[in-house]
Amino acid sequence: MGSSEEEKASGISKLLERARGYVAEKLANIPTPEASVTDVNFKAANRDSVDYVANVAVKNPYPHPIPICQISYILKSNTRAIASGTMPDPGSLKAKDTTMLDVPMKIPYGIAVSLVRDIGADWDIDYQLDLGLTIDLPVVGDITIPLSTKGEIKLPTLKDLF
Repeated sequence: MGSSEEEKASGISKLLERARGYVAEKLANIPTPEASVTDVNFKAANRDSVDYVANVAVKNPYPHPIPICQISYILKSNTRAIASGTMPDPGSLKAKDTTMLDVPMKIPYGIAVSLVRDIGADWDIDYQLDLGLTIDLPVVGDITIPLSTKGEIKLPTLKDLF
């Protein structure tokens, strides 16, 4: 290879490197939707499970709706997973607005009973909820927004069961 061919190859290499840097910088500065868990509440109790719902607020900075691929969750009490699941295709985020999402969670009855034995008189449990909100951003592709929150939730009373 002659020196002019080496110079061309070097020039192309430098151009590709600059292009990679430019694209990486632009992707790093792309705004992404912001999400937060606003509340976790008791929903219902039945023979199989105790149902809770997590309310999630997601702010979309874009002037067009963004499809949500899925929401996955793990609900823990004292580092022990008590419920987990995936909510496929929960809809889309509203354009330039905040979308409220309800994520249903089922705690199997057997686990709920074991929690009742552990909680004592206050009738609530300390929890940690880890959520993954996967959205489909144009050009970028699927990204997952991780969320984690801690708090206390009340277990159902006999009145709630009947």
